[in-house]
Amino acid sequence: MSEEMKFVPRAQLLTLEEIATIAKAFTRLGVKKIRITGGEPLIRQNIIQLFEDIGALPDLEELTTTTNGSQLVTLAEPLKKAGVKRINISLDSLETKKFKNITRTGKLENVLSGIDKALSVGFEKIKINAVILKNRNHDEVVNLVRFAIGRKIDISFIEEMPLGIIDDHNRKEVYYSSDQIKHDLEQEFELVSSTESTGGPSRYHNVVGTNTKVGFISPHSHNFCDQCNRVRLTAEGRLLLCLGQEHSVDLRKVIRTFPDDIEKLENSIRNSMKIKPKGHDFDSTEKPIIFRHMNVTGG
Repeated sequence: MSEEMKFVPRAQLLTLEEIATIAKAFTRLGVKKIRITGGEPLIRQNIIQLFEDIGALPDLEELTTTTNGSQLVTLAEPLKKAGVKRINISLDSLETKKFKNITRTGKLENVLSGIDKALSVGFEKIKINAVILKNRNHDEVVNLVRFAIGRKIDISFIEEMPLGIIDDHNRKEVYYSSDQIKHDLEQEFELVSSTESTGGPSRYHNVVGTNTKVGFISPHSHNFCDQCNRVRLTAEGRLLLCLGQEHSVDLRKVIRTFPDDIEKLENSIRNSMKIKPKGHDFDSTEKPIIFRHMNVTGG
């Protein structure tokens, strides 16, 4: 188990209205794509209102979300109506017991039903994300690709990011590289490198004879920092300029000090780009230099 999860006092969290205002400022500065992610974003009260507010921004071209899929049975349709075009769904295992062990509380059948519901609603794109660990789920990569092929969706395999202190596994011992995953898949499928890019860190390969692409997100083995133009806003209002560094700007302080001055907010965002680092320093053999977990990072 990892260290005990601590909940942030509500007053420290951005309100949905503040998040929408910050999103508006980003679009006024030229940002065309926004993803709502987590933790699990879809469990927040009135979250659909946030999607509706951001989806209505006139300068936004694409609104997406990343979810564990548990809420999609009820929320897939409202998300589509709010303007969400693409959904990434985390799915690390297709085995019920293993899935529960990995997620600690998740129910695989809920996620699979959520995926089917999302498919029926008709999003422009649905993609599976799977974090692969040696001797935990590395033996499922072929079955996960078959699952994606059967539903004519894409899948990305992700090397674990060394964020936060953990004690349920040794990162060095469980590290399973993208090259190892690709080798395993090539025993079953013909993969051809794709020129397609979503502007994100995935390097894609077409699975020959199917409608599915396999992506590899490789912060360790194939550093993608030179292609990164992303920043992440945490639930507490910190604008993180790199997941693997602590460079950040406190936008909560700005928006609460000047609640009616969007230009102050825009200037803070613009100035923050001057300290965006060139890359991370991830090393799976060392103790993490970033002590926040991904569920704390949010975004």
